[in-house]
Amino acid sequence: MKKVIIIGAGILGATAAYRLAKAGVEVTVIDQQIAGRATQVASGVICPWLSKRRNKAWYELAKQGARLYPKLMKELAEDGQQHTGYRRTGALFLRNSKEKLQEFQKMALNRREDAPEIGDISLLSPQQATALFPPLKESYGAVHIAGGARVDGSQLVCSLLKSAQHYGAHTINGQAALLRVGDVVHGVKVNDQSIQSDAVIAVNGAWMRALLVEIGISFQGSFQKGQLLHLQMPQLDTSSWPVVLPPSGQSIVSFDDHLVIGASHENDVAFDKRITAGAMQDVLSKALKFAPGLKEAEILEAKYGFRPFTPDFLPVFGPVPGINGLYLGNGLGASGMTTGPFIATMLADMVQGKTPEIDVDAYAVANVIGK
Repeated sequence: MKKVIIIGAGILGATAAYRLAKAGVEVTVIDQQIAGRATQVASGVICPWLSKRRNKAWYELAKQGARLYPKLMKELAEDGQQHTGYRRTGALFLRNSKEKLQEFQKMALNRREDAPEIGDISLLSPQQATALFPPLKESYGAVHIAGGARVDGSQLVCSLLKSAQHYGAHTINGQAALLRVGDVVHGVKVNDQSIQSDAVIAVNGAWMRALLVEIGISFQGSFQKGQLLHLQMPQLDTSSWPVVLPPSGQSIVSFDDHLVIGASHENDVAFDKRITAGAMQDVLSKALKFAPGLKEAEILEAKYGFRPFTPDFLPVFGPVPGINGLYLGNGLGASGMTTGPFIATMLADMVQGKTPEIDVDAYAVANVIGK
């Protein structure tokens, strides 16, 4: 039986573990449980179709990721996992210009031709938008995307790992170090124990550079800090409210018992674990500008996380060039919950010698390995 070690238990690691264990591979997942992991604090928006990013390679991953979710949820339900944190609630793209709304509607209609999972597309008046999301300011109309969804990263990872364990995967809490001899990575050392494997998949997010430098690999990725707030409106049922995507670069996402607003985008902050007044002001002011009805919401908690990025902001995944037995996935950025399950599925396929579903040349790990 093939033995695979996965370093990192975020959305990439948990999905890869599930895919491999279900396929009969002997899987060990190692995670530090360190604060600031991106998956644990992600806003959880699954609605990539109206993004104006011009990078076609990124959009292909995002489109495929959104398409995969219903299938993945069905698989997990069949494994007995009912609380995945995922729900298709629809999404509202807010604008106060009819021309801008019509532009987004046209984009959505065009993209639906090869992404039918977008679902129904509706142009809503401010009154209609407010009926779906009561705290909204009544001067913003919206394009409603029925296929939009949200997911709680912590719940989804928990479900994936439970199902992976059901199929035989093991988990270890600790800091892993790669074991390299010549051009081969043959396992890891964790908690003073050496574990051998046929392959190692490194998906430890913002901590990738520190992991690889120990075996002489210069990784060019970096990370960005994001801070967000959890709010609660206990007098209202927010469970079916749509995701709100205003023109601020931040989102408002409703879950069964709380709402998430944010997140900030902070560069060059190292591993700064502080919750800062400036970031909280930014998050609150942007949310209240579009949804002033949230001013009476209770603040439950503030969170922070570190999103991994590559120099060209495009995810990378696959085998590490020049090193046998080592694979990695990184650089998912702010859309990690959308692209993560699809990227992890392709990583699992690669480790098993299968051909990925799409052309992966644009996402080669060589793009982020220093000379």
